[in-house]
Amino acid sequence: MSNILHFNLSCIESILDVPATLSKPNKKWHSAFATIYCSRALHSLLNKKTSSKLPLSTPSFVVVSVEPHVAFSNIDHTSLTAVVKEKNLDQLRELGGVEGVADALKTDTKNGIHGAVEDVAERKETFGSNTYPRPPTKSFFYFVLEAFKDLTILILLACATLSLGFGIKEHGLKEGWYDGGSIFVAVFLVISVSAVSNFRQNRQFEKLSKVSNNIEVEVVRDGHRQKISIFEIVVGDVVCLKIGDQVPADGLFLDGHSLQVDESSMTGESDHVQVNSTQNPFLFSGTKVADGYAQMLVTSVGMNTIWGEMMSTISRNINEQTPLQARLNKLTSSIGKVGLAIAFLVLVVLVVRYFTGNTEDENGNQEFYGSKTKADDIVNAMVRIIAAAVTIVVVAIPEGLPLAVTLTLAYSMKKMMADQAMVRKLPACETMGSATTICTDKTGTLTLNQMKVTKYWLGKEPVEDSSSIASNVLKLIQQGVALNTTGSIYRATSGSEFEFSGSPTEKAILSWAVLELDMDMERLKQNHTILHVEAFNSEKKRSGILMRKKADNKMHVHWKGAAEMILAMCSSYYDASGSMKDLDDAERMTFEQIIQGMAASSLRCIAFAHKQIPEEEQEISEGCQRLTEDSLTLIGLVGIKDPCRPGVRKAVEDCQYAGVNVK
Repeated sequence: MSNILHFNLSCIESILDVPATLSKPNKKWHSAFATIYCSRALHSLLNKKTSSKLPLSTPSFVVVSVEPHVAFSNIDHTSLTAVVKEKNLDQLRELGGVEGVADALKTDTKNGIHGAVEDVAERKETFGSNTYPRPPTKSFFYFVLEAFKDLTILILLACATLSLGFGIKEHGLKEGWYDGGSIFVAVFLVISVSAVSNFRQNRQFEKLSKVSNNIEVEVVRDGHRQKISIFEIVVGDVVCLKIGDQVPADGLFLDGHSLQVDESSMTGESDHVQVNSTQNPFLFSGTKVADGYAQMLVTSVGMNTIWGEMMSTISRNINEQTPLQARLNKLTSSIGKVGLAIAFLVLVVLVVRYFTGNTEDENGNQEFYGSKTKADDIVNAMVRIIAAAVTIVVVAIPEGLPLAVTLTLAYSMKKMMADQAMVRKLPACETMGSATTICTDKTGTLTLNQMKVTKYWLGKEPVEDSSSIASNVLKLIQQGVALNTTGSIYRATSGSEFEFSGSPTEKAILSWAVLELDMDMERLKQNHTILHVEAFNSEKKRSGILMRKKADNKMHVHWKGAAEMILAMCSSYYDASGSMKDLDDAERMTFEQIIQGMAASSLRCIAFAHKQIPEEEQEISEGCQRLTEDSLTLIGLVGIKDPCRPGVRKAVEDCQYAGVNVK
């Protein structure tokens, strides 16, 4: 008996040993099977052991309780979604604040989620994906029916039916079907071409919609800042936001400075909303970042967001007409109405003339003799009169004119898409034909948007070798670059290459500071505390920070931005030896010439400036919401080169040759 028991126990141990390679659903089934097997095995052993003593009844079934594996059991997603939607701060505090929510979602606030395929898949399965249901695709027959609804087509079909019937009655089947049959063929061609054109146009719009909606978003996963599709964002992701970015999902403010969000798409209010960690940490999908930068923790995606709820109730109609199509349709309708009126007038006149005896047949005899006229002759005469009126209607309606415009525009769109020019709206093809001036952006449009620092001026002299920079100036440059930036640096291992993220300008400056000036960004961030940030925007053309050095507790202001803007804020500068000198009018003129020279060489000129806050002003500066903007010291100027995109010169020359001005 003991041998049998030992054998059964060894079998049970082998069954309970779940292979690591099994997927989660298979592991659950394995657990269920092991439970059933163990129950039956133990039950049979007890039966054998006690069969001689007690009669046991064996049940015909075994109850198995398999507990489901819940990965995010610490948080109720429905409640969390409601907290963000309702901006409920009290309930958020009950959940442990943003940090508590991050812990429940298994997110590291600095390094983000793990980002493994299994982790992302599990989050999508639990919380849903960041996609919205699309309306069903319209079939070809839908566009055929739409073409049939055209008033012109209906009139032509009625005319074709009458013409066919009257023609067969008057001339017989062999020759009488010509007129009516020809109209039917014409209507068939118009409907076919119109339906095919609209169907293909609809398909192109759907493809374009997928491309235009697929925005790239910066997230932090496993400590690595990377760009992913907006559709790949999952609950728990840490998303990096900067000016101009669309908020990709509902979430909570983690970290950032001076963040202002435009919620007009949601609320209709034009005033920007201040978002921070204390009073309003809530961010909503579909809104845009108007100022500042931040990192957010995603709490809801897809249809669980406020934007998703709105999108589900909005239907988009892409079958809009171009201005020319609308005018031609109006013209066609007017001509058709005039044609119908004239045809009706002709019909009345011809009927009156016939019944008053003013018409003659081919032999010159009067056609109508009152009661003496045969009924068959009257019917034939009426058929001829109605056929003449129908002919006027058919000739008067220019049914092919709007179709010709549609075909021309569709062909233009197809040609432009072949040239990688995405046409969002069909009227654009028509409008572009009338363009006399093109206003284009330079960075990223005419250039490759692959920037690199090629010049550095310290004082009034260019610096060729970074080793010649004075140590005090070098420290200030490194502080200004590392702390006053929205970019980041990632390095997997000490031997691997650096990965820079941020705007092209930020990446160029960070790359230059790390590779040429040996800047250690992490060490500098650890040794300094950032107190206040003024983020860069297109109006100010500069960004600044107020920071405290942990070693000596001294406060410093660093500014970075367009060279002419920063120069105007400076009253002194560092020369090549690292000495500080006053910036008088003559010196200022020299710097302006240096800046103009760099601009003439197609370089983007960025200036760095600095000021140490005196001890008596430190308390005032710390409590003030604005940074010091005067009496700064110019640290240096950098020139960033952005190579021109191939083919731009020829494209501009072609536009000028065609009489189109390029601004």
